[in-house]
Amino acid sequence: MGLIGKFFSVGSATMASRVLGFVREALIAGTLGAGPVADAFYAAFRFPNLFRRLFAEGAFNTAFVPLFSSELETGNRASARKFAEEILASLLAILLALSALAMIFMPFLVSTIIAPKFADDPAKFELTVLLTRIMFPFLTAMSVVAMFSGIMNSFRRYFLAALAPVIMNIVFIGVLLASGYVGLEDRELGVAMAYGVTLSGLLQIALLTYGIKKEGFPLSLRFPRFSKPVRRLVTLAVPTAIAAGITQVNLLVGQIIASGQDGAISIINYADRLMQLPLGIIAVSIGVVLLPELSRALSAQDKTESLKLQNRSLEFGLGLMVPAAIGLYIMPEPLIALIYERGAFTRDLTIITASVLSAFAVGLPAVVLTKIFQPSYYARKDMRTPMWFSGVNATINIILALYLFERMGVVGLGWAFSIASWANAFLLGGHLYWRNHFRMEAITFRNIGLILLAGLLMGLVVYFGQIALAEQLMASGALIRLVTILGIIFAAALIYLSVVVLTGAIPRDQLMRLLRRRKKQV
Repeated sequence: MGLIGKFFSVGSATMASRVLGFVREALIAGTLGAGPVADAFYAAFRFPNLFRRLFAEGAFNTAFVPLFSSELETGNRASARKFAEEILASLLAILLALSALAMIFMPFLVSTIIAPKFADDPAKFELTVLLTRIMFPFLTAMSVVAMFSGIMNSFRRYFLAALAPVIMNIVFIGVLLASGYVGLEDRELGVAMAYGVTLSGLLQIALLTYGIKKEGFPLSLRFPRFSKPVRRLVTLAVPTAIAAGITQVNLLVGQIIASGQDGAISIINYADRLMQLPLGIIAVSIGVVLLPELSRALSAQDKTESLKLQNRSLEFGLGLMVPAAIGLYIMPEPLIALIYERGAFTRDLTIITASVLSAFAVGLPAVVLTKIFQPSYYARKDMRTPMWFSGVNATINIILALYLFERMGVVGLGWAFSIASWANAFLLGGHLYWRNHFRMEAITFRNIGLILLAGLLMGLVVYFGQIALAEQLMASGALIRLVTILGIIFAAALIYLSVVVLTGAIPRDQLMRLLRRRKKQV
């Protein structure tokens, strides 16, 4: 399977997770709106989720995959298994201790880091502490899942690892439907959802355990021993924790600032859910596939292949993210209204959430560029350079978030995130160019120009279509609104694909091979 096929393999599994995630968020929005229980749940969930992104998917995985891939390339499966078992034992020891301490000191963490301004509302504060304690074991579970996913990805088995997050959304939806059936109160529903999060982590471990056993790579538990490979991993992981988790850090900063405005945390989360759809399909799939592929190429000292991987990833990432970002920027309100506006989620909430989503959309191409550039550092085991750039990123985000929140409210947090994301992307790409680790091919430069032109034409279709069909988009029944949105998306996609395919920005033969492969899989 070629590089683009691998991207789509991961993206299709992630797409299933994101679609189910919309169902989940629509159920939560209709039930809880942007009320105190929703605020408490999302604030509580963000904290273990932050650590998951920092230590599991971020620091751990980006440090583990190059080392594990190197063991496979230069050693054998027996030595790679020993390495993985030593890492697993140490990882569990560290995370279980961290989880125990966090659960003990959770009131302090909530009052200082998670949502400081919740202290003004004792009921919301107490609920946030309870929910965070229930969900914190999710961190340990997802760290094991991240390691097992890294093993699967190193064997170039991408689909099952990408499919694992679907389990959490299935569990969530089941909890929400069952809670509605039995008539739980809002607070009880929040507690039930928190237990569902932890349960989903255990089920994902079970799925990935099956996957690595099927690959013929079962792991045994050892007594924790901080051997040389473990120390090497920790050395690489510490700076990576700062760099790879910058998106989550920026979102957490926004949450802390937003905790002073009722409903703001929920609004950010609802907007973030739509932003995560293209990020999951495009940026995450690139990050998952590109790191092990680059690690293998660089271990084999194949510079030509590494440059080819980067250029094709750049074309693929921007080719899909640019139209997604333009669509979300120009037409956020009809999308928010269609997905969320029912029950406790009012038209006023639709308008403010749409404004936040529009601001987030500006930063989407920057996030995908970051996902393309960062693996070039990690595959070379250079974890410190992205760390320093992420420090600049975080500083910009914090300063802008504080400044813009006072003047624009929660919308200012979206703009701060996007501006900081672009700063990070330019620093990462510029430094790779300066070190001669990345050069954009002439064909890639041409194709990106055509992608931007196609995006501009597509944007005009969306803009004027939204004006012409405003009543059908915002004042009609759900079915008419859905058909109208799909019609505009279809017309815009037709214009965009016509330009990029006819000009060769996306090679027709590659697209046809991919479509034929999808038909065979179906």
